[in-house]
Amino acid sequence: MGKFILGVIIGLIGLVLAALGFTMMGFFSTQANAAPPRLEGRVANRALVASMQRHAPRVTNPLTPSDQNLIDGLNIYYENCALCHGSLDRKPAALAKNLYPPAPNLISDPPDEPEWQIFFTIRTGVRYTAMPAWDGVLAEQDLWKVTSFLSHLDKLPPAVQEYWKDTFNVASASGGEGKDHNTKEGH
Repeated sequence: MGKFILGVIIGLIGLVLAALGFTMMGFFSTQANAAPPRLEGRVANRALVASMQRHAPRVTNPLTPSDQNLIDGLNIYYENCALCHGSLDRKPAALAKNLYPPAPNLISDPPDEPEWQIFFTIRTGVRYTAMPAWDGVLAEQDLWKVTSFLSHLDKLPPAVQEYWKDTFNVASASGGEGKDHNTKEGH
């Protein structure tokens, strides 16, 4: 029995060393614009979720989702996030598909994570992706405003939807009918 366990341990060490050698000799692709192997994607996504669960504090948004806070969050998103995460007309961002992993289009597919997790992601960024840490770049209150905006995308109040339409010349993500995809967004 002892020899069997020793054989398993040596076998596992051999597999780890082979994988490390494969990687260190340049066989592992680092292209951001190529689809990753399925196993890599699954492992990376599970690691991200596990890390968020372990490290992100379960804090409560100190701001109320008032019309003004949501409008401020919309403007912060437009100025800082739309380049990678999709424009306010729901079109994919030009950079999104060339990032690894591709940046999600947050306007077309709003995040369904809790606010504490969205806030933590924005504040600290995500290592090995193009998601930067906005802590120290934006004020904490602004981080919470964009968090509120993203977490309320599917249920924006009428005043915020109207501001979105009037300012950017497109219907909001929760605006339903009348989406105008042919107009150019402007601020």
